Amino acid sequence: MRKSSPGRREFFGDRHRAEHWYRDNTVYFITSRCRDKYPAFDSEQAKLIFWDRFLHYAKLHTFFPLVMTVMNNHYHALGYMRRGEELREMMRKIHGSVAKLVNDILPERRVPFWRDSENKDYFDGCIRDALQARRSYRYTLMQAVRAGIVRDYRLYPHTRIFVPMEPAIRRATELNAFLPHVPYKRYERRDPGAPGAGT
Repeated sequence: MRKSSPGRREFFGDRHRAEHWYRDNTVYFITSRCRDKYPAFDSEQAKLIFWDRFLHYAKLHTFFPLVMTVMNNHYHALGYMRRGEELREMMRKIHGSVAKLVNDILPERRVPFWRDSENKDYFDGCIRDALQARRSYRYTLMQAVRAGIVRDYRLYPHTRIFVPMEPAIRRATELNAFLPHVPYKRYERRDPGAPGAGT
């Protein structure tokens, strides 16, 4: 397992620096939002661009989605990563191609497209156990309901189930694909409705 962060210091001010962990055979929660919460994915065309590029590069880089959702300015993905070192390159290609192609159809180009005020492009987290996996799965599944877009997640076409929750967790357990014995205090104090995912 390898870690990376944007700087050498563990903290930036009073906040912990974001880190990316590259770990083989692991269930990851990945999420990102467009800069300034801009609704770049408002249109059906933009959402379809996202799906096409994400699934293309996920397949190329050994990431197997379990459940995903795309909203108008962000997305969530819970999935299994076979080779952790592939994560960085996969995300570079996904975010670069999506930004380019969606910018081509926006009224004005958004540069940077993803990066937030703290220069973070995306958040990824290694899932600790079955409980955290269920929370992350449900959180992803219920995004459109929580946003008031639909009353039933099955009515929102951009929430996609690739593997049902219980079989996915059962298989991840068989593969030892969780990251146990690493405390994650933010996860431990979250309410049950939150994703609780993180490195």
